[in-house]
Amino acid sequence: MIVKNPFMTRPSHAETLQRIHSALEAAREVLSRFTAGAIATEYKIGHDPVTEADRSVDAVLRKELLRDGEGWLSEESVDDFTRLKKSRVWVVDPLDGTREFVAGIPEFCVSVAMVEDGRPVAGGICNPATNELFLGSLESGITYNGKPAKPSQRASLNGALILASRSEVKRGEWKQFEGAGFKIRPMGSVAYKLALVSAGLADVTFTLTPKNEWDVAAGVALVESAGGFVTTLDGSPLRCNNRDPLLKGLIACGPALSGELLARLNIQPVGQSSGV
Repeated sequence: MIVKNPFMTRPSHAETLQRIHSALEAAREVLSRFTAGAIATEYKIGHDPVTEADRSVDAVLRKELLRDGEGWLSEESVDDFTRLKKSRVWVVDPLDGTREFVAGIPEFCVSVAMVEDGRPVAGGICNPATNELFLGSLESGITYNGKPAKPSQRASLNGALILASRSEVKRGEWKQFEGAGFKIRPMGSVAYKLALVSAGLADVTFTLTPKNEWDVAAGVALVESAGGFVTTLDGSPLRCNNRDPLLKGLIACGPALSGELLARLNIQPVGQSSGV
C-alpha cells in the first residue's frame, strides 16, 4: 500500500524537470571521463554487460535526484522495496545501451523518469555521443535540445520509419515484417528509440521481448508528454513501481498511427471490445 502524507506538497513538474536536467548534465560530465569502445567490461548474470561508467553514473544520479520521501529503482542499484510504499519514485537507467557503449556505437543514453502513483509523469534522456537532450513532462510537453517538439503526425504505416531492437533483428524476430511497406532501422537502447519517437525523429518503435521499467519509463514519459501513443504488447497502459520491474513488450508511435499499428500487431487494447 502506498502511504501518502497529506501535509506533504509534491514538487511541481517544472521543479522535477529542473532536477532531471541537472542530473543529466552531471551524468554527461561523468561519462566524458570514459571512452566508448575502449572500456573494461564485466558481465552480470544473464550475460548483460556492465562497466565502471554504469556504476559511476548511477552514483551521481542518485546524489542529484533522490530526496527524502522518494523511492529509487535503478538497473545498477540493489532494489530497495520500500519504494513500493512511496508515491514518488525515480526510475533510472544510468546507461541504457551498454552493449553499444562498449562497442563504440553512438546509440546509448542516460534515462531518468519520475513516476507518481505508478505513472511516468516526467522524464529526461541524454545521448552524450550525439549531443541530444530530450526533456518533458505531462504538464509541459517536451523539448528536443531546448526546442519544443512533438511526435510524428503521419497517418499511415506505409513509408513510416520504425526503430527496431538490433538484437531482435539479429535473432530473426523481425523477418515477419519484411515487405510490410515500412522502413525498419535496427538500433540499440530502447530508451533512445522512445526518445526519438517522442520528438518525431522516427514514427514508431516497438519491442517484441519483455523490458524492465528502467529501460522504458523515461521514454514513455516523453512520448505521452508529447502527445504520442504508448501501450504494452497486451494492450494495457504502462504502470511502474511494481515489485517485479519486468514488463511485457512495448509499442510507441505518433497518435494517428496507433489504430493501424495495433491492428498490424494484433493487439486489442484493454477495455475495448473486439466486436466479435
